[in-house]
Amino acid sequence: MTATPTPGKRLVSPHDHTLIMIDFQSQMSFATKSIDAVTLRNNAALVSRAAAGFGVSTVLTTVAEKSFSGPMFEEITSAFPEETLLDRTSMNTWEDAAVVARVSAIGKDRLVFAGLWTSVCIVGPTLSALDQGFEVYVIADACGDVSDEAHERAMQRMIQAGVQPMTSLQYMLELQRDWARTETYEMTTGIAKKYGGAYGLGIIYAKSMFGASEGH
Repeated sequence: MTATPTPGKRLVSPHDHTLIMIDFQSQMSFATKSIDAVTLRNNAALVSRAAAGFGVSTVLTTVAEKSFSGPMFEEITSAFPEETLLDRTSMNTWEDAAVVARVSAIGKDRLVFAGLWTSVCIVGPTLSALDQGFEVYVIADACGDVSDEAHERAMQRMIQAGVQPMTSLQYMLELQRDWARTETYEMTTGIAKKYGGAYGLGIIYAKSMFGASEGH
């Protein structure tokens, strides 16, 4: 067997998937306990900025925005100022005709999900999309639920069904993949410095102290 320097088919790239961000809303976040609100908003911002910066096709959807759940996080909507939010009555996003029509119009068979709550608003559409032949990923630390138990059982259920889990920082770095891609280098490290926690601090330190860069 001969190894070749080519990426695996299961790695995501900016133009091979659609990101679907679901119910990042005030009312949904109040009862979320599996992740603290600061980390959740930070991770949602990182994912949003990365997707917008890399030109990922994105669907934003809310539930009962005006009557119950409130507006979507500003960290997300500000990253996609031209994107129309699709408001629903259904807990399962995949049962909303407008959302499914948008996914179909984009036409990509690989979907990446993030949102609140994991056990309801993410399990529903991911299992439904899997049944219809889509390849499905979930950004686990950009999701949350009413308890650790609820979040973990939901993740296990999806993984057993075939969903591929990933994390927020992993998502962004997988889009960048190579520091020699200079056209997105400053954007990626800029997002990491602002939303990437200790990793971002490391970039700030290295650049400030040594003028270091991940590229050659």
